[in-house]
Amino acid sequence: MRDPFELYELTADAEGVPEGLNLVAGLTGFADAGGAVAQFTEYLLGTLEHSVIAEFDVDELLDYRARRPIIYFDKDHLTDYQPPSLRLYLAHDEIGQPFLLLAGFEPDFRWEQFTAAVLQLVRHFTVASTTWVHAIPMPVPHTRRIGVTVSGNRSDLIGSMSVWRPHTQVAANVLHLIEYRLQETGASTVGYVLLIPHYLSDTEFPSAALAALESTSAATGLIFPTDRVRESNREFVARIDEQVRDNPELAKLVGTLEQRYDAYMEGSPLRSPLTDEDGELPTADEIAAELENFLAIRRTKDDGPLG
Repeated sequence: MRDPFELYELTADAEGVPEGLNLVAGLTGFADAGGAVAQFTEYLLGTLEHSVIAEFDVDELLDYRARRPIIYFDKDHLTDYQPPSLRLYLAHDEIGQPFLLLAGFEPDFRWEQFTAAVLQLVRHFTVASTTWVHAIPMPVPHTRRIGVTVSGNRSDLIGSMSVWRPHTQVAANVLHLIEYRLQETGASTVGYVLLIPHYLSDTEFPSAALAALESTSAATGLIFPTDRVRESNREFVARIDEQVRDNPELAKLVGTLEQRYDAYMEGSPLRSPLTDEDGELPTADEIAAELENFLAIRRTKDDGPLG
């Protein structure tokens, strides 16, 4: 494996970073249900004071043909090319507490070298604990609090927050690998998988961002401003609820999800909040068909785009 240091450059601002900070990570590009990770990192970078302390080599890590950057066409010429980025930031929460934030795209290439680079940075800055977030679609109702599956070696958080603990194989992302390697070294790490209603997985569901913020706060003690995302979520959910009230069949389907979820959370013998005793559940296609009219991004004279 090539030298991990070849993948990134430290900036001048890295000189003043205190030791022992928490590292928070969220990378986009794979199964980001509800736009949770994208909203989470964009919200942090849009609301908190921050500076770049390490910049990763995009050309080494990104498959441009699979995830093409956006360039703008203005009548007769090209403008405003925005290349993807993958950076480590020094940020400060709402009350001034510093922390590290790894944000950007998930690498397409050189996973082992990238993982070694992140662990190198963890050692360089003497990181206290690493917390990362991820989101997957699950057949759960939007009317209930978003649950999480917790991984890592923070037993306190696993015991108090993990609502679903499957024995299964999953398609890995690079933060899974980073967590795995951190555990091998004995470093403190926790990963949150947010369980997003599958019929909202293709939207920007504000509740997903809120769950990511709250989960990160629980692991790190960091305080984040959430008023704006809470207001967006109230408006979003109100529009969903209006559609449910107007559609008896949809209301029945959502009600079924609620009953099965509640039974699981109350300690019933159901295997998970996703199935009943017979293993039956309304399919994603059934619910998506009912929700198609308002889940699609659309513009009308009275409404802007959903999400």
